[in-house]
Amino acid sequence: MLMDFGIEPEEFKEQELLDWFKEIQLGQLTKITEGIFAPWAFYKKDFQEIGGHDELYAPQSKEDSDIFNRFQLNGIKFVQTWGGCVYHMTCRGSRFADGAKRNPDGEVFMKNRETDEWLKQNQKATREFIRKWGHFCKHDQFLKPIIPSKYDVGFIIKNANLQLIEVLEPWCSTVYYDENETRSFRYADYIEKEDTSFDLYEKFKPYDNEKQNGILVEIDGNNFTQQDFQYIQQLPEIIASDDQIELGTFLLGGLQVTITNLITTEKELIICKK
Repeated sequence: MLMDFGIEPEEFKEQELLDWFKEIQLGQLTKITEGIFAPWAFYKKDFQEIGGHDELYAPQSKEDSDIFNRFQLNGIKFVQTWGGCVYHMTCRGSRFADGAKRNPDGEVFMKNRETDEWLKQNQKATREFIRKWGHFCKHDQFLKPIIPSKYDVGFIIKNANLQLIEVLEPWCSTVYYDENETRSFRYADYIEKEDTSFDLYEKFKPYDNEKQNGILVEIDGNNFTQQDFQYIQQLPEIIASDDQIELGTFLLGGLQVTITNLITTEKELIICKK
């Protein structure tokens, strides 16, 4: 609901908000669902128990999705009221670049109006989220997190190029590469330019290195398709959905997948150790 009760904190018209809230009678709604989104409240002890927000996403973007996942994995049940109302100053914020009064005209539609700085940070935070969790942010219709299992996945890549490495790297724990195959780029060049808190030098291994991942995916860059990429993004859910899945090797589109163990580690992500 778009209402103007002030853009700056010192302009906040609290009584007008309260009068309007009584008038629309939103508070009479008694519907309760299990979901979570801003604004949200929590017990201090629950926040401290999981180590608070993860600095991986500083200064912003995806830190809320991360902590919602961790709350849920730690046994927190979300209670979402449909009869509450909070004045949220979304018409100003980090997305905009027009000075202290970020969005003086109060425009709601934000796409294509974001700063380059915000877009860059949002992309970085999204890639960090995938590296940590192995999937995009997922939730149901009430925004309750959906948390696929986190497997130890290694990509064995032949006929790679820089674009393919940029696309694939966040989606696995280990990249096995053959640098002798290509003269178009060096893997070290990618590692040095990628803005991440993860140790990519530790992540990239020679092609003939001993493979110790629970799940290995062999990828041929010459034949890699968009459908193959969709399989990679959905791999944890594909594996978890098959009650009859066994250890061994099978084909998934143009990918060869070998499973040596199905150990999952998402619960190890509950506590932020930084």
